[in-house]
Amino acid sequence: MWAGVGRWLADRMTAVCDLLTGRPLSLYAASVLRIGYGLLYLIFLLREFPHRDEIWGPGSPWTPALADQLCEQTGWFSVLLLSDSRAYFELCYALALVTAALFLLGWRTRFLSVLFAVVVTSFHSRAIFMTDGGDNLVLLMSLYLVLTACGRCWSLDARRDRLRTVRAGDEPTSTRNSFAWQLRDARTTLITVVHNCGMFLIAAQVCLLYGSAGLYKVQGALWGGGTALHYVLNLELFRPWPVLSHFVDEHTLVVAVAGYLTVLLQVAFPFVLFGRLKYPVLAMLLGMHIGIAVLMGLPLFSGAMIVADAVFLPDRFYTFLPHLCRGVVRRTANGRPVPGRAASPTAVPAQGGPGGTPRSKHRVVLPAGRRDTTPASETGSHQVLPDGG
Repeated sequence: MWAGVGRWLADRMTAVCDLLTGRPLSLYAASVLRIGYGLLYLIFLLREFPHRDEIWGPGSPWTPALADQLCEQTGWFSVLLLSDSRAYFELCYALALVTAALFLLGWRTRFLSVLFAVVVTSFHSRAIFMTDGGDNLVLLMSLYLVLTACGRCWSLDARRDRLRTVRAGDEPTSTRNSFAWQLRDARTTLITVVHNCGMFLIAAQVCLLYGSAGLYKVQGALWGGGTALHYVLNLELFRPWPVLSHFVDEHTLVVAVAGYLTVLLQVAFPFVLFGRLKYPVLAMLLGMHIGIAVLMGLPLFSGAMIVADAVFLPDRFYTFLPHLCRGVVRRTANGRPVPGRAASPTAVPAQGGPGGTPRSKHRVVLPAGRRDTTPASETGSHQVLPDGG
């Protein structure tokens, strides 16, 4: 008995070791996270550009002295607090925009991932109470993405590696000693292990977020009574479209069902990730986050959650997307009429001669009472056939 248990444990440990060291997992999902959070933070900085001084700059109500006191208590660090100069702040803001854009494109991702984490951490620590809280998840994900190989796919780094591989294919391979190959294999294994652990941390963070939010809602009487969303829709602070919120709030049964479904999805989310049931659950969560973004005016939070959910989609889903898009474009192009070749109701089609030759000299006969009114520019002829041919 104990021998069987020992063999089972040994097999499980071997499987886990092979999973961690065999190959990097979810490379496309990591790239989606890089693109998503880079784009979200770039849009966030651009949206707040007119108000940057009031939120993070020297003119903010949350003064640098207050930010220093909070950083001493929390242990966070912000490069924005190194100087009170306005020029220094503008330089940091410009560098933050450039960093987010380059991280989005995947240029020198190893270095840019660290710099992006420093930027997000600095802006978050500078004015932690001045934003809507959606950047909390972006902060955590930026730290986790430092561990991942998020530039392997859909990036400028991947394009550069492909071009380098093509050029190296035409050159003779240089001989290396065994020690150099061992160092290269050890480096590859280390990168693979760190990447897989980083992706596991991201998945665990999302599961913890959904599970704790669902369990927290279960404890509340408003969520248990199905009236929580009614009060949410009537909060003045989170009503960007009052007419739309009032319209949704009028459907009490739908609001109550949506509240119960929200709690059910969040509590059940960590338990449906290992089956096909996760796909409809992810689709419903996508709809929930879109509703939060529209009805509550929290686009950054909703976008961060939607991007985080992408980590649970397999790589075959992302590799299938380009083929699907190309197929849709191809079918659309084939079904669209070619400009200048659309036949009019009275146009005479080209007649083939004996053997199907297009240049037949046989006379075209039209029925009596009909007249060929096809323009000369379309038929290529300057003659109009009379009635009866």
